[in-house]
Amino acid sequence: MAETRDNRSTAEGIWSLRRLPEMDEVQFTQWQTLLERRTGITLSSGRRSFLETNLGIRMREIGCDSYQAYYEQIVSGADAILEWATLVDRLTVQETRFFRDPDAFRFVSDFVLTRPREQLKRRPLEAWSVGCSSGEEPYTLAMILNECMAQLALPPLFGVTGSDISKPAIERARKGVFNTRKLAGVNDDLKARYFQPAERNAVAMTESIRERVCFTQLNVLDLNEAPMHGMSIIFCQNLLIYFRRWRRREIVKRLAERLAPGGLLVLGQGELTDWQPPGLQRVPSEHVLAWIKRQTDEE
Repeated sequence: MAETRDNRSTAEGIWSLRRLPEMDEVQFTQWQTLLERRTGITLSSGRRSFLETNLGIRMREIGCDSYQAYYEQIVSGADAILEWATLVDRLTVQETRFFRDPDAFRFVSDFVLTRPREQLKRRPLEAWSVGCSSGEEPYTLAMILNECMAQLALPPLFGVTGSDISKPAIERARKGVFNTRKLAGVNDDLKARYFQPAERNAVAMTESIRERVCFTQLNVLDLNEAPMHGMSIIFCQNLLIYFRRWRRREIVKRLAERLAPGGLLVLGQGELTDWQPPGLQRVPSEHVLAWIKRQTDEE
């Protein structure tokens, strides 16, 4: 019996090191189509090696030896839903960090600080981080909004929602625990106010910030079903670059519908060019791509 187990372990070890065959054009197109149909994300032919690598890692983990067999497992296997969620996490979660775009976050701060105090007291701010990955962006927004409220001598009248297609990423975000290397862009004052030591080489967000942030799993192809409405700030960076131009415009139109009049939409530089989203007014800036939703005459 021991010899059988040893032989099986040896075989599994050899399999885990075995190089998968290169993905042919038909297989790549099949996976490319599936990914775009389900998530909207487009993989160019230049990213075939990215797809091969990430599929290969997952296939070795579960002992699957062909792209076609794994495709069939994803589409119609007994655990297809769970396996698809795992794969989406591998293919879509990108590297992120706190204060990733300092110019954009300063812009958000200026936007809030120039709001009339009475308006802020009457209607708390609601911010939304779209494609939030493991949570650094929505927590950054929460820190900024909290700082603004303190500067305006107001209580913390705000809430932040983070959404992402990846369920594992959302689960990590909810924990609010991060490796200390993720704090490279955070100044010492903010570190002292908003983070506390956690186990191993990690820190945790303070409860005062965590209670202001909630997370939900959401595919941006399903924005018409999103419960977010009347948002004061929508922050969507480093997401649209993965979509076709026509789909970027559709996503931005849907986001604009969910802004409150006078609300702010912030995208990543270069993510949307040569198009003016209806109902929005571009904010003049060399470093930030942003729009304000126009007020109606009645407001």
